[in-house]
Amino acid sequence: MNELILASPDKLAPAAKKFLELLGNRKVVAFFGEMGAGKTTFIKAICNELGVDDGVSSPTFALVYEYHTSDRQLVYHFDFYRINKASELFDLGYEDYFYSGQYCFIEWPEKASHLIPPDALKVHFNVLPDGKRLLKIEE
Repeated sequence: MNELILASPDKLAPAAKKFLELLGNRKVVAFFGEMGAGKTTFIKAICNELGVDDGVSSPTFALVYEYHTSDRQLVYHFDFYRINKASELFDLGYEDYFYSGQYCFIEWPEKASHLIPPDALKVHFNVLPDGKRLLKIEE
């Protein structure tokens, strides 16, 4: 298991770059952590490193946002916080996204863990007493 420390918001770019190196060829990432742990903020930093041209924000009400990178790639950003049952994801066509070969970043994956691809990278956010974030990356 790899770990990353997010020391402060102004040091997210190097951490996002390191994270993308750890990601390798995997495209689906499940981000676990309590509300306010920094999942969306870190996903924004990752998207910036990927060259996303669009503004990145939490897709809490839409369930998924689609972003475009400068080299015309797609990045999908999911937030399952408000789903009540897995059938909502079937209606969304989640498989088309998860198996598209594009980056898929999922917040609150525990709401539908049985639908997350088994080879997805799992990232657990822990807020440390000093305010830093410890990311435990499960391969």
